[in-house]
Amino acid sequence: MKVRIKLLLLFLTLTACGQNAIEMKTPENAIQKFNSFIEKEKFVEQGYPNFYPGIADEKMRPIFTEKINLVANDFKSVALSNKPTDLQYQEKIKVGLYRFADIYMELDTEDRERVCTHFEEIMDIVGLESSNGQLNEFMYGFDPNEMKKNN
Repeated sequence: MKVRIKLLLLFLTLTACGQNAIEMKTPENAIQKFNSFIEKEKFVEQGYPNFYPGIADEKMRPIFTEKINLVANDFKSVALSNKPTDLQYQEKIKVGLYRFADIYMELDTEDRERVCTHFEEIMDIVGLESSNGQLNEFMYGFDPNEMKKNN
């Protein structure tokens, strides 16, 4: 009897360890949406509902655009893989945000918000619901959700 309980506990532990990543089904039109996203003009003035004044330093637009398009291409490669997972997409978010590290000081608040908005657009294409706090960390320097947990 004790052996069965130990085996059951071992099985449950091993099963739980393998469930950190959630497999995601790529929507049928995801590749088309990635391509449309890559083709569209970014960091331009936009009115309702986002009220973005356009990039603060116009010469930075091609640099920002290239970096965010690389994120879309990274997501597309995950979407085309055999078994895409939320963790694979979140790793691509990490890589994508790191690409902005060298120009982070060039980003004003509106531009950082626009970067995050573009990340959210890319996430929406595959139905990824969370960046796991990475966008908050990029935008604010911390994850406000973590502060709520600690209080």
